[in-house]
Amino acid sequence: MRFRHPDGSTVHLAYCTNVHPAETLDGVLAQLRDHCEPVRRRLGRDRLGIGLWLARDAARSLTTDPASLRALRAELDRRGLEVVTLNGFPYEGFGADEVKYRVYQPDWTHPDRLAHTTDLARLLAALLPEDVTEGSVSTLPLAWRTSFDAEAAATARTALTTLAGRLDALEELTGRSIRIGLEPEPGCVVETVADAVAALTAAPAPGPAPNPVTAPNPRIGVCLDTCHLATSFEDPRTALDSLAAAGIPVPKAQLSAALHAEHPHLPEVRAALAAFAEPRFLHQTRTRTAAGLRGTDDLPEALAASGHHTTAAHGLPDATPWRSHFHVPLHAPPAPPLSSTLPVLQDALALLVGGPHPRTSHLEVETYTWQALPPESRPRTRARLADGIAAELTLARDLLTDLGLKELP
Repeated sequence: MRFRHPDGSTVHLAYCTNVHPAETLDGVLAQLRDHCEPVRRRLGRDRLGIGLWLARDAARSLTTDPASLRALRAELDRRGLEVVTLNGFPYEGFGADEVKYRVYQPDWTHPDRLAHTTDLARLLAALLPEDVTEGSVSTLPLAWRTSFDAEAAATARTALTTLAGRLDALEELTGRSIRIGLEPEPGCVVETVADAVAALTAAPAPGPAPNPVTAPNPRIGVCLDTCHLATSFEDPRTALDSLAAAGIPVPKAQLSAALHAEHPHLPEVRAALAAFAEPRFLHQTRTRTAAGLRGTDDLPEALAASGHHTTAAHGLPDATPWRSHFHVPLHAPPAPPLSSTLPVLQDALALLVGGPHPRTSHLEVETYTWQALPPESRPRTRARLADGIAAELTLARDLLTDLGLKELP
C-alpha cells in the first residue's frame, strides 16, 4: 500500500511475512499464493506491499539461480504484490516449535550474518518495483547481550563497515539504494535507541586504523519497532530526537504493539499474563522502578516470583506496570485486565510521518505471533489469519490517513 505524504513523497506500508513459516523458495511462493494475495483481495487493493522474510535457504536459492529470482519477481507482479523492504532479522528456523534465543544467531560477529545480509540487499535491489529506487533491510541489533565484549564489538563494527561499502558498490551498479536498520530489542546489545546511538557513533579505537563507525554511516541506521520501544518504556519523541541529533537515519519502522499489564500484582492480572507465557518465542518483560528499568528474559521468569523485593533473576517487582515483548494484533488488544501499547505506536507514527517531512518511508506491520496467542485467540484457518492481517493493515491505513496522508491506488 502506498500513501502520498503532504510533502509529495511516497510512504510505503507493508506487512511482514515472517508470520508465515517458510524456509525454502517453494515455501515463499506458497506464501504469496495462500496468504499474501488473499490479504490483498480482502483490502480491495490492486497492489499490496509485503515485508518479505527470506530465510537462509530461500535467499541462497535466489542468489545462486538468476532464473529463480526472475520467477519470483514475476510471481510478485502477477499476484499484485510489491517489495520495498526485507526482514533480515531471523536467519532460519523462525517457524520452529521453539525459537527463543536461536533467533539471535548468527549475530554480527559471525561471517554468515554479513554474507546473508549482503545477499538480501542484492536480492532486494532486484525485487524493487520499477519506479522505486530505495529499499530497506532490518537486522538484529548486533547480538544477544551475553558474551559480547570489546573484541566482539570491534568485529561487529568491522562487519557493518564492510556491508556499507558493499551497499555503496551495489548502488553504483544498479542505481538502487539499500539501507540497513539495526532493530533495538530488549535483551540485546542494542536494547534501546540510546544503545543504538552509542553503537553507531562509537568512539575511535586505538591504533593506526580508524574506527569504522566513528560517525553515523548513512547506509546503517535504526529500524524502529514500536513494540520493542514500548517494552523498554522508551518515549518515542525522546528516541527520535536522539536519532536526529546523532544524524542516524530510520530506514524503516515496524508497527507493532506490546502486551501491557497495569496492575501486575493482582491475581487476575497474573493469570491473564500466564496465558501469554508460551514455549515458542522469548517474551522479554520490563518494568520501571525508582532504581531504573528492571527486566527478565522471558515472561515465565517474570511471573515466577514477583514482588516488591524480588531481583531480576527471580521475577519482577510488581508495584508498577509491566510490558512484555509479545506482538499482539494491532486491531484486537487483549481483553481486560490486560491491554496493548497501541498508544505508543500512535505517538511514534505521528512523529515518524505526521510532520512536514516523513522520518521514514517504509512502514511494516509485524505481528508474527498470531499462532502463539492464547488458544482462544488464534486464527484456526488461513482465511481467519488473512482476515486478521487485513484488519491490522486497515487500522494502520486509517492512522496514516488521519495524519494527512492520502492512500494511492
